Amino acid sequence: MNDNENSTPLKIGQPELYKILDELGIMFEYREHPPVPTVDEARKYWLDSDVTYCKNLFFRNHKGNRHYLVILEYSQDFNIRELEQQLKQGKISFASEQRLQKYLGLLPGSVSPLGLINDSEHHVHVFFDNKLQQAQKLSFHPNDNRASLTIPSAGFWKYMDWTGNTYEFIIT
Repeated sequence: MNDNENSTPLKIGQPELYKILDELGIMFEYREHPPVPTVDEARKYWLDSDVTYCKNLFFRNHKGNRHYLVILEYSQDFNIRELEQQLKQGKISFASEQRLQKYLGLLPGSVSPLGLINDSEHHVHVFFDNKLQQAQKLSFHPNDNRASLTIPSAGFWKYMDWTGNTYEFIIT
């Protein structure tokens, strides 16, 4: 039984994140697990069939002046060339560890839209797979890959609106 009222005094993840979720009245389920830097490794610890687990990818444009977070249902394939065509900004590539730290305050293996709390300038634009609009619950790391939060979709979209980052839905 893991949720906001959990009696565990310290949760793994960024303390500011839990404060923000609490202030926004966003309920979540909390689950600790060994470090899982990839979706394939994380699958071993998934217990709930009614949760949509997500794959999170962080990109930059060829000039390095724009950054994108792409969020997909974990089993979806992503075609980077299709996103390049939609954006019309040239080549897109994975952003470096330094850029991930600078813009989202995260380390590789912990990429999550919950890291947007660290993007005070709202620099990162987010693309969501449009299928995620149908999800009942979404699961993400709390900015640390040793735990996962499951958030009801309405609460997650409330959080996204709170961040001030721009986002849109794409067809994958």
